[in-house]
Amino acid sequence: MSNIVVIGGGAAGLSLSLRLAEAGAGVVVLAKGRLSEGSSYYAQGGIAAVRDADDSFQYHIRDTLIAGAGLCHKDAVEQVVTNGPDCIQWLIDHGVGFSRDDKDQGRYHLTREGGHSHRRIIHSADATGREVETSLVNQARKHPNIQILEHHLAFDIITSNKLGLPGPNHCLGLYALNQHSGKVISINTPRLVLATGGAAKVYLYTSNPDTCTGDGIALAWRAGCRVANLEFIQFHPTCLYHPQAKSFLISEALRGEGALLTLPDGGRFMPDHDERAELAPRDIVARAIDYEMKKRGLDHVLLDISYKPADFIREHFPTIYQRCLEYGFDLTQEAIPVVPAAHYTCGGIMIDPCGCTDVEGLYAIGECTFTGLHGANRLASNSLLECLVYGKTASAHILSQSPNQDSGVTLPEWDESRVSDADEQIVVAHNWDELRRAMWDYVGIVRTSKRLQRAQHRINLLKEEVREYYGNFRVSSDLLELRNLLEVAELIVRSASQRKESRGLHYTLDYPESSEDWLQDTVLTPDEEPGQPM
Repeated sequence: MSNIVVIGGGAAGLSLSLRLAEAGAGVVVLAKGRLSEGSSYYAQGGIAAVRDADDSFQYHIRDTLIAGAGLCHKDAVEQVVTNGPDCIQWLIDHGVGFSRDDKDQGRYHLTREGGHSHRRIIHSADATGREVETSLVNQARKHPNIQILEHHLAFDIITSNKLGLPGPNHCLGLYALNQHSGKVISINTPRLVLATGGAAKVYLYTSNPDTCTGDGIALAWRAGCRVANLEFIQFHPTCLYHPQAKSFLISEALRGEGALLTLPDGGRFMPDHDERAELAPRDIVARAIDYEMKKRGLDHVLLDISYKPADFIREHFPTIYQRCLEYGFDLTQEAIPVVPAAHYTCGGIMIDPCGCTDVEGLYAIGECTFTGLHGANRLASNSLLECLVYGKTASAHILSQSPNQDSGVTLPEWDESRVSDADEQIVVAHNWDELRRAMWDYVGIVRTSKRLQRAQHRINLLKEEVREYYGNFRVSSDLLELRNLLEVAELIVRSASQRKESRGLHYTLDYPESSEDWLQDTVLTPDEEPGQPM
């Protein structure tokens, strides 16, 4: 029986891989950088799950539905929420160390974030992702059933349709670039899992690491999978504003513990925008900050938790406190400058409750997917929870299937006989920058139909250049990631152009109100023959 191949080494990919390996399956994990370089590692706030007697599944479900602005699929919300406690216990059983309550060391400390009616965010200080990821990586490296291929960038899924084989479209394998040798390898597998994370690198300013280039979404789209709700890109309201900080994320947990958003004169503004003030959902807070910055010509606003005891700040937010000090800001003494930045991709590859896509044998889990959980806006700290729950359900589905027999098809080798080394790499670098600036300017927090048209025009020009480059030169990581970002950028623009209303994370000045006519998902179906080059 062939190994199961998992692309991505974050919370989704590793939790699924460990579950499969512990059940006796052979797993190959591909990571395009080091195993821990994805978004999961940098998640600060925590994981939302019902653990307190005063809380309940119904409260968590209700909060998620409210944040999703009418587009959440209730069955998906129920699936994720009710599996939450079990997945948290799975992490604890696998050695993840969560913070204990100051007053009762026998209990875990729960914090609260925007949109949550109760304290239900279990965390490891302000570095939950690092704790979870480090624990899972260490166990994956030691497990005899898991083979890890780091610095391998998967860039094309080989399907039966692409090879002209009869029957339903099914997965046969993939091509990947070994970034050390520069060689392309092919891997046979009838069971492939995409756990590649989001696409926030399509924007100029993002809280995400450099790995978040929409690879899984682009791979699935080119393989023949539908995508949905890609107009809903979440902008985190508070990233540190500093030229060297690369939009370092300032966790929403600070506002959950009382941090206030202020203007340079010290005056608060969130109460003027929403009765929940600083604890309003992220889309509302991000738009409010964007509005105040544009109205007053500001480069940033301020976030102030300095009125809290210094020991409290250092104990609860050690990572953020130390990082801010590196840039010359003392959380215990002053307000810090913050701006919104692209943070989370709420739409993605359409999957069922078990992670199955439209292509037989191809699964997807985590941020690259559309499950129906997030609707038009993700509730804080539901993302890692979704990774864990779908890691659980997808692994169970894979293990329940009869062992797939290899089809005997020999995968075609990657053909480089008619290409040469690129002589103008600067073209790729310029195109990277142009795309990300265009998306930030025209497809950001506030949109218009004209801005979307301008973005599409620029994307079309860039796609032509990249198509020529892809066909004539040897592939490189920068080229492959740019190709994927352009694919996803176009899907975002097409989705945003179709939705003639404002809802959740999609706000357009041309249609500023929500409409009952748009209480539906934006679904895109591949309209070109699968396998055609971009």
